[in-house]
Amino acid sequence: MTQYQQTKANQHIDLPNEEKTFLQLLEEFKACMKRAFHEKNNIDQFCSTRGLPPDVLKELMSVNPLSLCIPKQYGGFGGNVKENIAFASAASYESLALSLTLGINNGLFIQPVSKYGQESAKYKVFEQFLHNSSMGGLMITEPDFGSDALNMNTSFTEKDGIYHLQGKKHWAGLTGMADFWLLTARQKTESGSLMRDIDMFICDVHAPEQKIVVEEYFENLGLYQIPYGRNYIDVYIPEKQRLIPRTTGVQMLLDLLHRSRFQFPGMGLGFIKRILDEALNHTKSRLVGNRKLFDYDQVQHRLTRLQANFTICSAFCLRSSEIAGTENDLSVLGLEANIIKSVTSDIMQDSAQSLLQLVGAKGYKLNHIAGHSVVDSRPFQIFEGSNDILYHQIAESVLKLMKTAKEKNFYQFLKGYATRATERIKGLVNFDIETPIIQRKLVEFGQIISRVVGMDIVLYIEEKGFRKDLITNTLIVLNQEISTLLNTFHSENNTHAVVEYEDNSFWLDFSV
Repeated sequence: MTQYQQTKANQHIDLPNEEKTFLQLLEEFKACMKRAFHEKNNIDQFCSTRGLPPDVLKELMSVNPLSLCIPKQYGGFGGNVKENIAFASAASYESLALSLTLGINNGLFIQPVSKYGQESAKYKVFEQFLHNSSMGGLMITEPDFGSDALNMNTSFTEKDGIYHLQGKKHWAGLTGMADFWLLTARQKTESGSLMRDIDMFICDVHAPEQKIVVEEYFENLGLYQIPYGRNYIDVYIPEKQRLIPRTTGVQMLLDLLHRSRFQFPGMGLGFIKRILDEALNHTKSRLVGNRKLFDYDQVQHRLTRLQANFTICSAFCLRSSEIAGTENDLSVLGLEANIIKSVTSDIMQDSAQSLLQLVGAKGYKLNHIAGHSVVDSRPFQIFEGSNDILYHQIAESVLKLMKTAKEKNFYQFLKGYATRATERIKGLVNFDIETPIIQRKLVEFGQIISRVVGMDIVLYIEEKGFRKDLITNTLIVLNQEISTLLNTFHSENNTHAVVEYEDNSFWLDFSV
């Protein structure tokens, strides 16, 4: 019996959520969102104001949605990844910012603490989440080290079981709002240099000498309900709040980040479904030239692409639910995690842009779902790995696998990696890869690989019985996209920016 269970047994109090099922919790949360966003308030009014009003946040947290993420031995629902994905999807249908808030708490704090935290620390942390509606986040990014996170300058020293962390972090979601933080830092040696490995620590901002100072709140574009800023770190953390890696700290960090990327489809699916529903409702009711907008061929093209995005994201949710549990080591699954994150975030932005185009001028308002969806979904292509970088890494990973297999033909390689999709597109991918490849072509190659793998996962969900007509349309859309990307990839492009471009380039000089 855990310390938590023993305490509750002594108090003769049942463990929370003992009788409640996941579906009951989900329905209660949906009801809370309905009250908070539609009955007591108008959700659109929150899109242009910073943060959420306290009464709205209180309503949303009243059913303790984060209990879903906490292991059963501490009184939670158990942290089942399938349930977490379904929950994130339900939240993102109403509010992408709310879904991301839950995702930050779960994927970037609760899950890593559950897996790598020490028992003496987990009991206290999870009790605060269950009974005080606490929140947690992760601080990695620094002002001088964004994508180059492994060279972070935040350092720590240790004396008598106390770790002293110093540095600066920025762009951490829930800045100034979270009660707990996972802080990443590198150990400082006696010579003053920093070790290569990464350590992670739980910081309780309400505990003595663990307060984090917010130096500046950012005026972030979109996701207004989530505060971001620059933080000054000068804290003393007891040894029990250090996370214990299974191998190295870098592997622990990769396991954490890959698991978070695998759960992007949960946030993406509800968001895309809402975009799709809004698009269908608008086009079926809007008349243009005495015809419903829905009846125009170009509109049908956009709507079927939205449904393809919905299908792709659904397939990704199924795939992630099968492999992204905390019991699995995801540090070695970077290729697939990067594919799922980058494609999901791309189709989220693509869906939002399509809705805005369909709605027209009315949608170009921050308090209209089309307008704020564009700016809310855009940062998903940047945070947790910029998509340009991820596509580059995807391509390099595949080229490394091909080299190891001594295989130059792209089709022959794909047969063993994306078996379901490969035969469908043999004519497109049956060519040899010549190396070296310049970076811009690596990014294009990574996009191609990602769509092929996406097609393979769509075919997997078809085998499970997913709706056939949606699958058929999605395969056509993906085939066209892969063909377009391949044409771009095969077209030579080694253009370089002209530094002194202003010389002889003012059009007025050439007018008669």
